[in-house]
Amino acid sequence: MEKIAILYGPKGGSTERVAHKIAETLGADRCTLLWVKGLEESDLSGYKYLIFGAPTVGTHNWSDQNDPGDWDLFLTRLHKMNLQGKVCAVYGLGDQVSYSFKFVDDIAVIADTLIENGATLVGKVSAEGYTFDESMAFRDDLFLGLPLDEDNEPGKTPERITRWVEQLKKEFS
Repeated sequence: MEKIAILYGPKGGSTERVAHKIAETLGADRCTLLWVKGLEESDLSGYKYLIFGAPTVGTHNWSDQNDPGDWDLFLTRLHKMNLQGKVCAVYGLGDQVSYSFKFVDDIAVIADTLIENGATLVGKVSAEGYTFDESMAFRDDLFLGLPLDEDNEPGKTPERITRWVEQLKKEFS
C-alpha cells in the first residue's frame, strides 16, 4: 500500500490523538501525520491516499474571534486544490448529546469539498450504535466518514477505529 497522509487540526487536541491512533492501526510506517495549518497542495502531491480529521469545534471557538482556526484557513486552500486521482476518507469528532442536531457536521463540509475537487470519497459508516438527531454528514443511511464521540463514548473509539481502518485497507487498494 502506498503512503497515506493523515491531516488533522488543531494541534494537541483529540483530533490529533485520534490521528495517531489511526496511524498506529494502519501501520505507522505507512502514514505521515500532517497538521493542516499552513499546508498547501504541493504538500499533498506525493500521496494518493488522504485521511482528514475534523474537530468537534474549530480552534476559532477557543481563541480570539479575529484569529481564524486551522481548519478555517485550510478549507479556503482546500477549495482551490485539484484532487483528481486522490482517494480520501474523513473522520470527525462530535458530541452526540450536546450537539445532537449538528453531530459531526464538519465531516460533510470536508467530504463535499473533496468530492467537488475531484477526489474519490471512501470510508462511509453505518449509523448503527450512534444516537443523534441530525447530521449534515448522514446521507443515504450512511455517515460520509467515521464519527467519533470522545466526550460521551471514548470507550467505543478504539473498536470503531479498528473496524474503519480494516474497511479503508480494502477501499484504498
